[in-house]
Amino acid sequence: MTTPPQRPQATPEVQVDSERLRVTRWSFAPGAETGWHRHEMDYVVVPVVDGTLLIENGDTSQPFALVAGQSYARKAGVEHNVVNGSAHPIAFVEIELR
Repeated sequence: MTTPPQRPQATPEVQVDSERLRVTRWSFAPGAETGWHRHEMDYVVVPVVDGTLLIENGDTSQPFALVAGQSYARKAGVEHNVVNGSAHPIAFVEIELR
C-alpha cells in the first residue's frame, strides 16, 4: 500500500489578535492545504484573488469559487480541510469573531 503524496501547507500570517477578533491572511500555493481543522469561532472570509477552493469535509471534496472582495461568513463548529484547487496562488483574509 502506498501513501498519497503530501500537499504543501498553506501559510497563515496573523495580522491582528485582540480580545474581540483575530485576523489571519492565508496564502496558498497551487495544491496547498490548511490541514484538517475545526473553527472555534464565527468567521468571515475576504478573498484577495479569484480562484477555486476545494473544501474537504471528510466524505466529499466540493469546489467553492472565490471572487476577490466578495466576502462570506460561517458559524463556529465548521470542520474541514481547505485546498487551493486553482493552478495559481490564492489568498484570503479570515476574520474570526471572539
